[in-house]
Amino acid sequence: MSAPGDSLTRPERLDRLPFTSQHRKLLTGSGVGWALDAMDVGLISFIMAALAVQWDLSSHTLSWVASIGFLGMAVGATLGGLLADRVGRRQVFAMTLLVYGIATGLSALVWSVGALIVLRFVIGLGLGAELPVASTLVSEYAPARIRGRVVVALEAFWAVGWLAAAVIGYYVVGRSDDGWRWAFLVGVVPALYSVVVRRGLPESVRFLERAGRTEEAEAAVRRYEEAAGVAPVPSPPAPPEPRPSPAQLWHPRMRRRTAVLWVVWFGINFSYYGAFTWIPTLLVADGFPLVKSFGYTLVITLAQLPGYAAAAYLVERWGRRRTLVTFLAGSGVAAALFGAAGGADQIVAAGMLLSFFNLGAWGALYAVTPEAYPTGLRATGAGAAAGFGRIASILAPLSVPPLREAGGNGLVFAVFAVFFVVAAVASGLLPERRGERLEGFDGSFAPLAAVRR
Repeated sequence: MSAPGDSLTRPERLDRLPFTSQHRKLLTGSGVGWALDAMDVGLISFIMAALAVQWDLSSHTLSWVASIGFLGMAVGATLGGLLADRVGRRQVFAMTLLVYGIATGLSALVWSVGALIVLRFVIGLGLGAELPVASTLVSEYAPARIRGRVVVALEAFWAVGWLAAAVIGYYVVGRSDDGWRWAFLVGVVPALYSVVVRRGLPESVRFLERAGRTEEAEAAVRRYEEAAGVAPVPSPPAPPEPRPSPAQLWHPRMRRRTAVLWVVWFGINFSYYGAFTWIPTLLVADGFPLVKSFGYTLVITLAQLPGYAAAAYLVERWGRRRTLVTFLAGSGVAAALFGAAGGADQIVAAGMLLSFFNLGAWGALYAVTPEAYPTGLRATGAGAAAGFGRIASILAPLSVPPLREAGGNGLVFAVFAVFFVVAAVASGLLPERRGERLEGFDGSFAPLAAVRR
């Protein structure tokens, strides 16, 4: 705590606070949007399995239905990060919910695979942009000593959304020929929720200061101080900062962490989306009835929640880097076990292990990514890493049919295990920022700006 008369910057004033009702409101408000995102991504895996039966679609066609959405996510993540550093985190967050919510609702009316593919791309634009923007907003308000835990808690809402998708898949998609259309209609909810985000969530204090909106920044900090019962202290004027260009992600001080993050994001996206997009369809192809395969997937999905809980504890106990390496390595082992599983019990057990480690790794990755960059590059850097990772999520669903033809599920999941291991090795090169202020480095863009000039 500060002594009377001390002068603290607004970010320092936020870092000194305990977790308050305002933090909980931000976490929950952002988390609901995150869960709706996960629900939409998860639903397509169940809808693919249903359309494979109803429309007699080949595995090649289904792989394109999955991958085109990830192409949109790659574009959306990159553009969303750029926009968030220029027009604000909250604005972009609300806009993304509106875009993919409307497009998902329209998907209930599609009459052909071509129409579905077009809408999946638009949906992907919104989905891809939301995640790095939401994690950046939450990380910029969370107190430094628990920032990793708060961001992992945000990522845990992904499991809530995926569970919702599994429940809808089991009780709606698999129960009637039009079940998949009703499932898409549920996806209109994000469009409605965008109004809540726009009106109810705060804008980033760090962004407001960089934009010269100091009165709004001061009011936002005071709301959090009032919720904590902490008296405000004077803040010096925020020094003007030059607006960095995206090219500065590859500045000598940034290039290593950018390259490493891109490798990690690529590896985890390839294995996660390759596996979880196809699991319901692969179970059906192996002879399990549609409804039963959905039931197995629902049980597998439940293991995501303890995975997030473990990661949320360990990112502050062990640190981000060690937690990420451990959970990625565990994901590799679990993927290999899933590929070798022979019966229903083994499949479910290995799948639960994969869910536990893989989603815990996602939580740690979302905690470490925004911390790697200073304020003016934070959303851009997080969005660029996520966008590059989405290239893997495009390739992974397309790779499953030929890999399965060449060597069955064993080869498919062996490849996923290799990508997890590569990501784990790369994660060991990331900086450890546990408990540090988000600005990091020297607290300014001066070294980057000097090179730009």
